[in-house]
Amino acid sequence: MKTSSRLSLTIDLARGGRQVGDAMLRWSDNSNPLGYHPIPVVSIKGADGPVLLLVGGTHGDEFEGPSAIMRVLHSVDIGNLCGQIIAFPGLNMPAFTASSRVSPLDGANLNRAFPGKRDGGPTAMIAHFLETEILPNCDAAIDLHSGGKASFFQPCSLPTLTNDPVLAAKNMEMAHLFGLPLVWRLGSHNDNRSVNAAAERTGVPMFATELGGGGGVDPAITDQAEAGIWNILRKLGMVAGDVQHMPKPRVVEIRDPSATLYATSEGVFDRAIGAGSDVRAGDFAGWFHHVTEPERPSVRLTLPQDGMVLAHTNRGLVTRGEMLLLVVQDVDQGL
Repeated sequence: MKTSSRLSLTIDLARGGRQVGDAMLRWSDNSNPLGYHPIPVVSIKGADGPVLLLVGGTHGDEFEGPSAIMRVLHSVDIGNLCGQIIAFPGLNMPAFTASSRVSPLDGANLNRAFPGKRDGGPTAMIAHFLETEILPNCDAAIDLHSGGKASFFQPCSLPTLTNDPVLAAKNMEMAHLFGLPLVWRLGSHNDNRSVNAAAERTGVPMFATELGGGGGVDPAITDQAEAGIWNILRKLGMVAGDVQHMPKPRVVEIRDPSATLYATSEGVFDRAIGAGSDVRAGDFAGWFHHVTEPERPSVRLTLPQDGMVLAHTNRGLVTRGEMLLLVVQDVDQGL
């Protein structure tokens, strides 16, 4: 099959059964001058039904999502599957193998690279491949993120509030059924270079997640993610079983980016609160210590606005401009 992408697959997604192969990223560098950089792909296709795309490792230092995807792939019974699962457990495999947020091939961030470019660098080519060759053939998609090594997020699902109200409702429904008690709705401050934005452009119902963080695999959060994938599979009618209808989640969004607390210099953030905390303007956030300049007094930091701390930095030493506490606000409307 002729495609517009420079990436090609070693498997045929139109074929039934269980297949494992690669998306072949041809990028000539010192590590691999004449071969290709493999991006593993798994296709499990049973009887007629919807196509669900599962993506993990968009950032290469986030491992709860890939772990949950692998659990599902090795547990699903193809004989009882109605539809197809297409999975990229490590979409940004060059970054994944380096345990890095960005690709070592070009230093680019895949979730800030969409819609990508056919003749661009390796990260742009991966983005172009997913948006032009994979997403348009899917009925739903999930992109599983966590905070990586740099930050920790209160576990949440991330649907996009699209301009199309029907698509927006489908996104929210899927995010709700994933089962996490917190939904971070992506509104006007959403980045249009993400997988979420690619799904919006292609009209595919989709949500992302933030599943904790820290650069490892949290067992409880990964259990939640695995259970959420299975519930989506049941909702789509791809596997048998009753859909678990979850309690109404709390819905938040970024109303004002200035509510977030950033580092104003190099130092150590000795935080007093963490992800999941409700805060008021003026609340004590923690001390900022100028350890590299110990003659400077420590600074008592406070929160600039009311809200909820969605994420906090996971770094020790931070530099000017780094996020310390990401603060969001509640959405006043229901699902």
